Amino acid sequence: MRTYNIFISHSWNYSNQYQRLTELLKQAPYFQHKDYSIPKDDPVHNASLDRELEEAIENKMNFCSVIIVLAGVYADPSYSKWIAKEVRIAQKQSKPILAIEYWGSERTSQFVKENADKIVRWNGSSIVSAIKELYDK
Repeated sequence: MRTYNIFISHSWNYSNQYQRLTELLKQAPYFQHKDYSIPKDDPVHNASLDRELEEAIENKMNFCSVIIVLAGVYADPSYSKWIAKEVRIAQKQSKPILAIEYWGSERTSQFVKENADKIVRWNGSSIVSAIKELYDK
Protein backbone atom coordinates (compact mmCIF):
# COMPACT_ATOMS: atom_id res chain seq x y z
CA MET A 1 0.00 0.00 0.00
CA ARG A 2 1.29 3.46 -0.92
CA THR A 3 2.07 5.94 1.85
CA TYR A 4 0.94 9.51 1.15
CA ASN A 5 3.21 12.23 2.52
CA ILE A 6 1.15 15.24 3.56
CA PHE A 7 1.55 18.59 5.30
CA ILE A 8 -1.50 20.06 7.02
CA SER A 9 -1.55 23.84 7.33
CA HIS A 10 -3.40 24.76 10.50
CA SER A 11 -3.53 27.30 13.28
CA TRP A 12 -2.04 26.27 16.61
CA ASN A 13 -4.86 28.30 18.19
CA TYR A 14 -7.34 25.92 16.50
CA SER A 15 -5.37 22.71 16.92
CA ASN A 16 -8.51 20.72 17.78
CA GLN A 17 -9.49 20.86 14.09
CA TYR A 18 -6.05 19.59 13.12
CA GLN A 19 -6.43 16.76 15.64
CA ARG A 20 -9.87 15.85 14.27
CA LEU A 21 -8.52 15.72 10.73
CA THR A 22 -5.54 13.53 11.68
CA GLU A 23 -7.90 11.14 13.49
CA LEU A 24 -10.19 11.06 10.47
CA LEU A 25 -7.25 10.18 8.21
CA LYS A 26 -5.99 7.48 10.61
CA GLN A 27 -9.42 5.82 10.49
CA ALA A 28 -9.70 5.92 6.69
CA PRO A 29 -9.66 2.41 5.22
CA TYR A 30 -6.94 1.55 2.70
CA PHE A 31 -5.16 4.83 3.35
CA GLN A 32 -1.71 5.14 4.83
CA HIS A 33 -0.05 8.51 5.32
CA LYS A 34 2.85 10.28 6.98
CA ASP A 35 2.09 13.68 8.43
CA TYR A 36 4.94 16.21 8.15
CA SER A 37 2.92 19.01 9.77
CA ILE A 38 4.12 21.02 12.72
CA PRO A 39 1.70 20.37 15.60
CA LYS A 40 1.40 22.69 18.56
CA ASP A 41 3.69 20.57 20.76
CA ASP A 42 6.51 20.39 18.17
CA PRO A 43 9.72 22.12 19.34
CA VAL A 44 9.69 24.18 16.14
CA HIS A 45 6.62 25.87 17.60
CA ASN A 46 9.05 27.72 19.89
CA ALA A 47 11.15 29.12 17.03
CA SER A 48 12.29 32.57 18.07
CA LEU A 49 12.13 34.08 14.59
CA ASP A 50 9.51 33.87 11.87
CA ARG A 51 12.29 32.95 9.44
CA GLU A 52 13.26 29.91 11.53
CA LEU A 53 9.69 28.67 11.50
CA GLU A 54 9.33 29.38 7.78
CA GLU A 55 12.51 27.38 7.06
CA ALA A 56 11.24 24.48 9.19
CA ILE A 57 7.95 24.49 7.28
CA GLU A 58 9.77 24.60 3.95
CA ASN A 59 12.01 21.69 4.98
CA LYS A 60 9.03 19.58 6.06
CA MET A 61 7.09 20.36 2.87
CA ASN A 62 10.03 19.08 0.82
CA PHE A 63 9.00 15.53 1.78
CA CYS A 64 5.32 15.98 0.94
CA SER A 65 3.29 15.33 -2.15
CA VAL A 66 0.13 17.19 -1.08
CA ILE A 67 -0.32 20.28 1.10
CA ILE A 68 -3.63 20.45 2.94
CA VAL A 69 -5.08 23.76 4.12
CA LEU A 70 -7.89 23.84 6.65
CA ALA A 71 -9.84 26.53 4.87
CA GLY A 72 -12.00 28.19 7.50
CA VAL A 73 -11.92 31.92 8.00
CA TYR A 74 -10.09 32.74 11.22
CA ALA A 75 -10.08 35.97 13.18
CA ASP A 76 -6.40 35.55 14.06
CA PRO A 77 -4.43 37.71 11.57
CA SER A 78 -1.19 35.84 12.29
CA TYR A 79 -2.81 32.64 11.01
CA SER A 80 -3.72 34.34 7.73
CA LYS A 81 -0.10 35.46 7.42
CA TRP A 82 1.11 31.89 7.89
CA ILE A 83 -1.45 30.43 5.48
CA ALA A 84 -0.12 32.82 2.84
CA LYS A 85 3.47 31.81 3.58
CA GLU A 86 2.63 28.10 3.49
CA VAL A 87 0.71 28.46 0.22
CA ARG A 88 3.62 30.36 -1.34
CA ILE A 89 6.09 27.69 -0.18
CA ALA A 90 3.86 24.96 -1.64
CA GLN A 91 3.66 26.83 -4.93
CA LYS A 92 7.41 27.42 -4.99
CA GLN A 93 7.90 23.68 -4.53
CA SER A 94 5.17 22.88 -7.12
CA LYS A 95 3.10 21.00 -4.52
CA PRO A 96 -0.66 20.67 -5.07
CA ILE A 97 -2.87 22.33 -2.47
CA LEU A 98 -6.01 20.69 -1.11
CA ALA A 99 -8.40 22.98 0.76
CA ILE A 100 -10.81 21.42 3.24
CA GLU A 101 -13.93 23.34 4.24
CA TYR A 102 -15.40 22.56 7.64
CA TRP A 103 -18.87 21.21 8.15
CA GLY A 104 -21.20 24.11 8.65
CA SER A 105 -18.67 26.73 7.62
CA GLU A 106 -20.40 29.59 5.93
CA ARG A 107 -17.30 31.26 4.58
CA THR A 108 -13.94 30.12 3.32
CA SER A 109 -10.87 32.25 2.82
CA GLN A 110 -10.94 33.70 -0.70
CA PHE A 111 -7.14 33.49 -0.78
CA VAL A 112 -7.28 29.75 -0.07
CA LYS A 113 -9.99 29.17 -2.69
CA GLU A 114 -8.00 31.03 -5.34
CA ASN A 115 -4.84 29.04 -4.64
CA ALA A 116 -6.23 25.55 -4.03
CA ASP A 117 -5.90 22.88 -6.69
CA LYS A 118 -8.96 21.16 -5.21
CA ILE A 119 -11.54 22.04 -2.55
CA VAL A 120 -13.52 19.41 -0.63
CA ARG A 121 -15.88 19.43 2.34
CA TRP A 122 -15.16 17.79 5.69
CA ASN A 123 -15.79 14.18 4.65
CA GLY A 124 -13.27 11.37 5.12
CA SER A 125 -13.78 9.65 1.79
CA SER A 126 -13.76 12.97 -0.13
CA ILE A 127 -10.55 14.05 1.58
CA VAL A 128 -8.78 10.73 0.96
CA SER A 129 -9.93 10.63 -2.68
CA ALA A 130 -8.68 14.19 -3.23
CA ILE A 131 -5.30 13.42 -1.65
CA LYS A 132 -4.89 10.37 -3.90
CA GLU A 133 -5.98 12.33 -6.97
CA LEU A 134 -3.59 15.22 -6.32
CA TYR A 135 -0.77 12.83 -5.40
CA ASP A 136 -1.09 11.06 -8.74
CA LYS A 137 -1.08 14.25 -10.85
